[in-house]
Amino acid sequence: MKNTFRSLKQYNYRTWAIGALISNIGTWMQRTAQDWLVLTELTHHNATAVGIIMSLQFGPQILLLPVTGLAADHFDRRKLLFVTQTASGLLALALGVLTLTGSVRLGHVYLLALLLGCVSSFDTPARQAFVSDLVGEADLPNAVALNSTSFNAASMLGPAVAGFIIHVFGVGWAFLINAASFLAVLASLLMLRQETLHASARPPRTGGQLLEGFRYVARRPDLKLALLMMFLISTFGINFPIFIATMDVAAFHAGAREYGVLTSVMAIGSVIGALLSASRTRLSLNILLIAALGFGATMALAAIMPNLTGFGFALIGVGIATQTFTTSTNSLVQLSSEPAMRGRVVAILFAITMGCTPLGAPLVGWVADQYGPRIALAVGATSGLLAAFAAWIYLSGRNSTMSR
Repeated sequence: MKNTFRSLKQYNYRTWAIGALISNIGTWMQRTAQDWLVLTELTHHNATAVGIIMSLQFGPQILLLPVTGLAADHFDRRKLLFVTQTASGLLALALGVLTLTGSVRLGHVYLLALLLGCVSSFDTPARQAFVSDLVGEADLPNAVALNSTSFNAASMLGPAVAGFIIHVFGVGWAFLINAASFLAVLASLLMLRQETLHASARPPRTGGQLLEGFRYVARRPDLKLALLMMFLISTFGINFPIFIATMDVAAFHAGAREYGVLTSVMAIGSVIGALLSASRTRLSLNILLIAALGFGATMALAAIMPNLTGFGFALIGVGIATQTFTTSTNSLVQLSSEPAMRGRVVAILFAITMGCTPLGAPLVGWVADQYGPRIALAVGATSGLLAAFAAWIYLSGRNSTMSR
C-alpha cells in the first residue's frame, strides 16, 4: 500500500485534490438537500418528481455527448473547468436564494437541474481528462483511483452534514454552502503551476470531428469491450438506491435508520475498493474481468442473505467490486486512448456510466415490485456475470490469435 497516495506528492494534483474534496462534500450536500426539498416541501413524498430531476441532470450527458467530448479535447481544460465550476456554483447559489426567500417552486428545481445537467456534461469529460494533465501517464491510474476515493469519502460525509444543516438552519443553507464550496475548486485551479502541467497537444480542427470519437472507438475492439461491460453493469447493476431500499423495507421490514446504515456500509466498501485500485501499478483487461466477476458474485451473495447483518457485509463486497471495476475501467480507457482523443472517449464512457443507470432504473424497479428485491438483485448480478463472460470471450480470442 506504500504507493497508494503517490500522486499526492505532486503539487498540482495535491492542490487540485484538496479543492475537489471540499467541492465533492458540497455536491453530496446538495443532492441530499435537493431530494429533501422536493419530497417534503414541494411535493407530498412524490418519488416521480425526484426521478424526473435525476433524468434532467443526467440526460444531457447523452444528448450533448459529441459536443462535450470535442470541447474537452480542443479547449484548455483548466480554463474550461473554471467556467463549468463557476456556472455550477452560480446554479447552486440561485437554488439557495430561491429556497431561503420562499420563492422556490418545483418548476424552478426542474429548470436548474436541467441547466446543471448541461454544465456537468461539459465538466465531467474535461475534469476526468484533466487528471492526466495533472500527473502524466505514469501516475494516471493512481490519480483516478484517488479521485474515486475522494468522491466516495464525500458520499459518507456530505449527506450527514446536509442532515445537520437542514435540521438546524434549513434546507436553503445547504445549497448556499455547496455554492461556497466551489470557491475551493476555483482557488485550486488558480493556484496550479501551469508550467508543470502535462497538457497534451490539441488536435487540429478538421471536418467531421463531432463523430470522430465514435469512429475511433469503433476501430478499437478493446475500448468497445470496456464500454460494453460498463453499459451492462451501469444499466442493470448500479441501481443501489433501489436495491438497498427495497431489501431494507420488503425483505427485512426495517426502516429509515437501517437504510442509512446500509448505504454508509456500502460507501465504506467503495472507499476500500478505490484505495485498493490506487495501490495498483498495472492495469489490464484481466482486472476488468475479475472485477466484473466479483461484482456478479457479491451481488448474488447479497441477494440470498437471510438477515440485515449478512446483507450489510455483502454490500461491503459489492462496494469493493464496483469501485474496482469503475475505477479500473476509467483508468484503462484513458491510458488506452490517444491523448488527442481522450476527452471524446471519456465523454462516451461517462455518458454510459451516468446516462444508462437512470435508463435501467425503471426496469430494475419494476422487477423489484413484481418479483421481489432479491430477484432484482439477481438481475444486477447477471449483468456482472455477462460482462465478465464478454471479457473472457474477447481475451480467449486474443490469446488464441497471439499463440498462432
